[in-house]
Parts: sequence; structure tokens; C-alpha cells
Amino acid sequence: MSNIQSVLHETRVFNPTDDFVKQANVSGMASYRAMCDAAAKDYAGFWANLARETILWHKPFTRTLDESKAPFYKWFEDGELNVSYNCLDRHLATQPEKNAIIFEADDGKVTKVSYRELHGRVCQFANGLKSRGIKKGDRVIVYMPMSVEAVVAMQACARIGAIHSVVFGGFSSKSLHERITDAQAVAVITADGQFRGGKAMALKPAVDEALSLGGCKAVHTVIVYRRTGGEVQWDDNTNVWWHDLFNSQPSACEPEWVGAEHPLFILYTSGSTGKPKGVQHSTAGYLLGTMVSLQWVFDYKPSDIFWCTADVGWITGHSYVAYGPLAMGATQVIFEGVPTYPDAGRFWKMIQDHKVTTFYTAPTAIRSLIKLGGDLPKQYDLSSLRLLGTVGEPINPEAWMWYYTVVGQSRCPIVDTWWQTETGCHMIAPLPGAMPIKPGTCTLPLPGIMATIVNEAGDEVHDQHGGFLVIKKPFPSQIRTIWGDPERYKKGYFPEEMHGAYLAGDSAHRDEDGYFWIMGRIDDVLNVSGHRLGTMEIESALVSNPLVAEAAVVGKPHEIKGEAVVAFVVLKGSRPADAAAAKKLAEELRNWVGKEIGPIAKPDEIRFGENLPKTRSGKIMRRLLRAVAKGEEITQDVSTLENPAILEQLKEVIK
Repeated sequence: MSNIQSVLHETRVFNPTDDFVKQANVSGMASYRAMCDAAAKDYAGFWANLARETILWHKPFTRTLDESKAPFYKWFEDGELNVSYNCLDRHLATQPEKNAIIFEADDGKVTKVSYRELHGRVCQFANGLKSRGIKKGDRVIVYMPMSVEAVVAMQACARIGAIHSVVFGGFSSKSLHERITDAQAVAVITADGQFRGGKAMALKPAVDEALSLGGCKAVHTVIVYRRTGGEVQWDDNTNVWWHDLFNSQPSACEPEWVGAEHPLFILYTSGSTGKPKGVQHSTAGYLLGTMVSLQWVFDYKPSDIFWCTADVGWITGHSYVAYGPLAMGATQVIFEGVPTYPDAGRFWKMIQDHKVTTFYTAPTAIRSLIKLGGDLPKQYDLSSLRLLGTVGEPINPEAWMWYYTVVGQSRCPIVDTWWQTETGCHMIAPLPGAMPIKPGTCTLPLPGIMATIVNEAGDEVHDQHGGFLVIKKPFPSQIRTIWGDPERYKKGYFPEEMHGAYLAGDSAHRDEDGYFWIMGRIDDVLNVSGHRLGTMEIESALVSNPLVAEAAVVGKPHEIKGEAVVAFVVLKGSRPADAAAAKKLAEELRNWVGKEIGPIAKPDEIRFGENLPKTRSGKIMRRLLRAVAKGEEITQDVSTLENPAILEQLKEVIK
């Protein structure tokens, strides 16, 4: 592993403007270094000070970090707090009428909800949950469309100490059933349906089917929000309408004070095979991570209009929609629909209309929007923007440059954030007023995050070769365990050969400035004729070709080279009209990669599709692509794919 080769050469550097540096929460590299030095000198004290300054405690903690049962770490264990109180009640005295949420529905209708109103709604719904016998420690599944109500449901669970597990509204009944049974949930909160791209899509039938599959006897309540007005099957024994439950309740609800280590939520990682993996997060450490990352990475200001486009079904929607922005007292945009409806200008129009200052989205969304209209942002007034962000996977340098020059008009820093469901918040990301940024790198670890790169033996790799990305010391926002499976947690994240470090599962290398470059998942490293290559770098080379909008690279067994490189390519224009045209273009792209990186990285096969198989959150399903490349039958659940038909196109081989 220690000889993973970095083949991506990026030399462009962008310094923050003097004006941005002056106003930044962390201003200049000296300030960043001072924070890192403080954490290195007194690690527990560094986090203890932040926790005392940032969180409102019902009972202050006296113990900061307990490592006695490593890797089952405990932070601030004897302190007590409530997350909903920290997100809502704390703002009632200072800014009750400030907009907490600007919600734009699929059809364009806009609803604004103040902190006072959101607090009242959360209390009413929390009382409704209690009236159904739901209590502290109970697990509640949330299977909702992107909506104010989804946030209310999550916050209400937190208010009464119930443990929520949000399931993305695109998951199938089978996936939902697995999560209900694994968590042994007592209730499901859902909706009749949701609107996406002008179409009503049912949700309640998936819940009914999941509950019919058996093993769900603990579920005694199904709460249904009426969104689309579609017909639903009804069971009077368990089903209750949201409005009937909600309207009969008082708008005050005393928060349930819980210990710092009380589980706030379980979130099942997407795309996992076999038994779903329930990532369990704590209350205090998780909240602290979301709040400090908003201050440091998003350079949060009270005047900001913050928009994270992620669905609450994913960790990004937990940390940077449901919790972090509300804890900071921010005004944020929440969007129900898709970026291409009614046209590909939807995101840019929303930024213009709501005067968004901070925009946080995924590289897949950015590349799709380039393909659909690279000049479209110029038709809108995006002058309110001051900071851009990316999340979900490494962003290739050419997409980064478009985002920077066209969307940000060459004046907005881009925070390319590396983190995971398991870390809860940003781990490696630019502090935009402190450090120069380079296209394609997540730059440096946040203060207090001790990240490094090691080889297979767990020894640090000090030169510019790649290796395993690890975090050497425990940190407050990290996963506490896998729900119901502590052994899987230990083996997966803290294998013995890593000497107690957290194994992220990503490969990375550092450049001459110490900046981290993510090269892909460890299982996305290709071994081609003895050379270990990161897939992300080959993808970046392909996307830098002016004809290519998007690319995904996987490996398949090769009897001579070990692995062959298979590239799935989406063009900015239409697919080649016939086999001859496809063959000619494939050869051009192979030569392009050879020139950009070197002959060793040339794809053995290139397959053209109108799109790539993605979840509805925009994540490329690389496991499916590996199966397609190998010619295997697809046995995985493809119900979460936005475009299942695309798999047939990608089976066409061009050599």
C-alpha cells in the first residue's frame, strides 16, 4: 500500500483575498497554526475549552476524555445537555423572529419559519410523540421528504431523548425493513408521498410493505404527514395523521436532559452490503463538531444565508441542515426538489432569490450542472455568494475551476471538505480565511484533528507516496460504535495493525505543502502491472478533456496486468452515434489520459452512457459499476438508483 502512486499534478494556488482574511473567524495561517499547537500541547484541554464555550450545558462536565475502554471512547461523560435546547431555546431570547428556515418546495412555493415558530412546532410534535408512549432511549425511524417537518421530527426526537434513525426517502421497502428491525424501532414517521421534479412519488406504501415483512412487532405507531394528498392504506391500530397528532398538543415541552454520551441518532451507511451498518453518534461530541466546523470551515456569520443541498437522509443533512446551522442560529435554505426542475437553472435562481451567501453541494451535482448548462449561472445574480463548498467525494480540478470561476466569479473561496458518516463533521478542509487553496485538495486537518497517512503496517509515510488515511487520536464527534455490533466496529475502524488509530478507509497522499489529496476508497485503488493507482486521479484526467462531463473508473481482473482499468464516461454532448464513432472517441480519450498521466493509466475499456448510476443524493454507485465491468449479474438492490435503465447502456464494451 505504501507505494500507491499519485499521478495527478496540480500546481494552481488561490490565496484568500485580504478582505476575506480580515473578516474571517480564523484569520491567517498563524492563527490556524496557533490553534493546532494548542491542541498538540493539551489535547483534552483544547476540546474541553471549546465544549464549554460552544455548548449550553444543563450540568457541566468534569471529565473530558475517557480512554480506558478504547476504542469505545467517551467525551464529557458526566455532563448533561439537550441538543434541541441548544438548537432552538437558546435563540428565543436573542433572535426569536429571525428566519431559521427558508423552505422552497418543488413547485417553487416558499415558506419561512422563524426560530420562535420552529421551537413551537418542535415542542408540539415532541408532545405528540410522548402522547404515543415514545420515550427516552426509544428508536424512531424517520422516512420523510426534504421538508421543515423532517427537521421538526428529528429535533422533536432529540428533545425527548428518543434516538432517531433517518432513512433516505429513496430507499426501498426492503432497505427500510432492514433498518427498522436492526434498530428495533417503536415508531416510524413518514409522509403519504413527496414531490420531485414535478411528480408526486409515494412513500407510505414502502412503510406498509416494510412492516409486512415481519420482525417489526416493536413498531406501535406510524405517523403520516400529508404532503401530496395521495391515497394511502390505513391501519387504525397504528396509523395516525401528523396534523391530528400535532394540532392537539401544547407548544411548550420541557427538554429531556441527557448525558453527553447518550445516543443522539443511528444512521445506516449507504451502499453497504449484507447487514446494514448503524453508525451510532453521541449527543455532546457530535453537536460540538457540527458547531465548530460551521465557525471554522464555513466561516459562519449571523448575516449568512446558508444552503446545504444534502437530504436529511444522509450525514451531511444531519450535520449541516438539521443540527449545525440551527445550533449556530443561522438562517438556512431547505429545498424539496431536484436541481434540474423546472430547468437546470434552479439552483442558481434559488441562490439569486434567497440571496444565499454559503452554498454547499456535491461534486456530482456540480458536474451534472456543467453538462446541462455550463454558462447558465451567468444568467443569474450570484453576487450574494461569499463561500462555496463541496462534499461527498473528491472534486476533480476542472470541475473545481468551473465552480470557482463561473459560480463564484473568482472571488469565493471553495472549501473542499473531507469527512464521513462516521466522523460526524469535517475532518480535513480549508479554513477559508487562513490557507491558500488548490483545486482538488481538501488541504489540512482541522485544529484538534490528528490526521496522517500510514502504510499497511501502520507506520507513518513521510514522503509524497500514498497510503491509508488515519486519525491518530480520538475526537469528540466520532462514531461511538456500530449499533448492536461492537466487534464489527472494532475490526472495521480500529484494526490492530493501525495501533489504535481510526482507519478511514480512504487512500491519500500529501504534497510538498503537507496538503492532503484523497485518492479514493482503499478498495478503489487499482493494481495495474504492479503500479497502484488511485481511481480519482484517472477520473480527473478524463474530466479535464473538454468533451467529458463526468467519469467513473473501476478495475476488473486482468490475467496479465492484475487489473484492467475500465472507465465509464458521460459526454457533454450526446453519446457516439455508432460503434465506429464510439471506438474513435474512446481511442482519443485513452491517448488523452496517456498524455495527462502516463501510458500506465490508459483505460483498457471506455464505455459511454447518458449518465452514471447514482443514488438520488448524487452518489455514484461504484459497486454496481464494478459488477458491470466484470460482466456479473446485478444482484444488489437498485431501488435507490435515480436512473436504473442506465446500467444497460454501460454494458456496451468499446475497446
